[in-house]
Amino acid sequence: MTRDEILKDLKNRFKDDIIEVVDRSAKRVYVEIKPESLKKVVLFIFKDLGARFNIASGMDDRDHMEILYHFILEEINLLVSLRVKLKKPNLEIESLAPTIEAVNWIEREINEMLGINFIGHPDLRRLLLPENWPQGVYPLRRDYKEWDPTAIRDRGVS
Repeated sequence: MTRDEILKDLKNRFKDDIIEVVDRSAKRVYVEIKPESLKKVVLFIFKDLGARFNIASGMDDRDHMEILYHFILEEINLLVSLRVKLKKPNLEIESLAPTIEAVNWIEREINEMLGINFIGHPDLRRLLLPENWPQGVYPLRRDYKEWDPTAIRDRGVS
């Protein structure tokens, strides 16, 4: 399939699931989807189109959290980024780890850094933060406040 055929098929197949398509360039497209539609859209892109999962990223955008799942269609050199927005305080979404093994660690990282719960994840234990890090404190949230008065977190900046 060509790039245009894939985008047309996505738009037609998931017309009730897609919120917006931003055709950024010949090699990149962003598809915002409803959070409850994530798994079925991912299954199509990953299994039916044969895309490779690249990485996921998360960010705090004041009134919602955003997760981007990046997939590459290598045959046509197209990066498809699926965007889901989770309204605060309902920060949970179905885990993709049971379907795509490579998602496991990045969901764990997003969970502990932003506090997003991945429902059905097989192992959401800590990955990066120390064991004494307090529950419910997420270092990449906009509202993060330093909890350890002895910590030096200046990253070497004077």
